[in-house]
Amino acid sequence: MRKELDGQGLDAGPQTICWHLEHHHGIRVSAATVSRYLTRHGLVVPEPKKRPKSSYIRFVAELPNERWQSHFIRWRLADRTEVEIVSWLDDHSRLALSITAHPVTTGEVTLATFRAAVAAHGAPASTLTDNGNACTTRFAGGPGGRNGQENELRRLGVTQKNGRPSLRPRARSKDSSRPCRNGCAPRPPPPPSPSSRTSSTPSPTCTTTAGRTGHWPAGPPPPTLTAVAEN
Repeated sequence: MRKELDGQGLDAGPQTICWHLEHHHGIRVSAATVSRYLTRHGLVVPEPKKRPKSSYIRFVAELPNERWQSHFIRWRLADRTEVEIVSWLDDHSRLALSITAHPVTTGEVTLATFRAAVAAHGAPASTLTDNGNACTTRFAGGPGGRNGQENELRRLGVTQKNGRPSLRPRARSKDSSRPCRNGCAPRPPPPPSPSSRTSSTPSPTCTTTAGRTGHWPAGPPPPTLTAVAEN
């Protein structure tokens, strides 16, 4: 199953394999068991230089809406279209307040997703993001002042926090590494077919249903991003 999913360019992690085993073969095993078997058969690429989880200092907000974190990752849809998934996460509860996918992440996109999350959950006391121009222009080194997101935070009285430049994703935000790692972790796509190199299609806009981050819950499969033609 690992090789079959890999060959299709799909996620082939333990959580996904557990779902397929249960729903297609009637076999229920834990993700730890699947991971152990994959490692035993040499199907897991070792990362000896990777820092152990115990070396990271855990930080978490004490109350809901005390701090929101945001980040985006690039993802390739089943039709080979590339999108950028923008997520907003409550740092205390780990609730994914908003997960949306767009052709490209801009300041306007970041502001729109933030406003939608505020309309649904209320404004946070603070936000923590990286230093990209979609979130802040303080480090851009040019004129222009604050961007739309920074002005919105200032209007709502929300404290803006940004990670230091050059930090690794995990150090900047939980959103950088957790919301889609288990269910739709980025992986090298298969080589494009000759026809796909010459085809040109309009950029899609697509949306996923917000849910909790971390391990995907048992039962329904990890969400599949489906392209919707942009008006």
